[in-house]
Amino acid sequence: MRLLLSPAFGLTLFALLPGCAAISALSGSDPLDVYDLRPAPSLGVASARPTRDLVIEEPTTRGALATDRILIRPNPLQAQYLPDGRWSDETPALVQTQLVRAFEDTGALRYVGRRPLGLSGDYALLSEITDFQAELQPDGRSALVRIRLSARLVREADTGILGARVFEATALSASTDTLNIVSAFDTAAAALVPQIAAWGLGAMGIAARAPGT
Repeated sequence: MRLLLSPAFGLTLFALLPGCAAISALSGSDPLDVYDLRPAPSLGVASARPTRDLVIEEPTTRGALATDRILIRPNPLQAQYLPDGRWSDETPALVQTQLVRAFEDTGALRYVGRRPLGLSGDYALLSEITDFQAELQPDGRSALVRIRLSARLVREADTGILGARVFEATALSASTDTLNIVSAFDTAAAALVPQIAAWGLGAMGIAARAPGT
């Protein structure tokens, strides 16, 4: 995992004890450690000359996730942020980067980007992030990371929807330490993103193999 860490690296979230009284947004000006996600494992594709373009729109999401803060839920009705860390970008842009990398690394497409090269591309991937959070477990000492994203692949020529699907992945963090929680996010993303790439390529008629096969 590529981590950009300040000297304060390694602080444990002592506040994540039952009640989670201190897991609130910081009111002070202390800098936060910055975390990133590794590129997802690459898919294998049948060798062919790439001829298709894909535009990956920035995912939409609700207010609590439209930030670079790392979201944690002490309970299903409560949303707070880890006090000593943040993402390298706002969550929608972070996920968009992961998707661009995943599709681009397959080598199956002529162009993959956030915007079309010309007036429009051949296809567009539209998505919405509905979950991107850690959920504190009943023991108060571990957290389950959940990433959930709904995706639609659209043909630009006639705005026809080629496919729509909901993807979800989870990973358990052994503790409530920030680095362990971020590692669980990395594990969940590594499972989720290749699934989206394989599905998207399949909807475009491109056969793909799972990573490592």
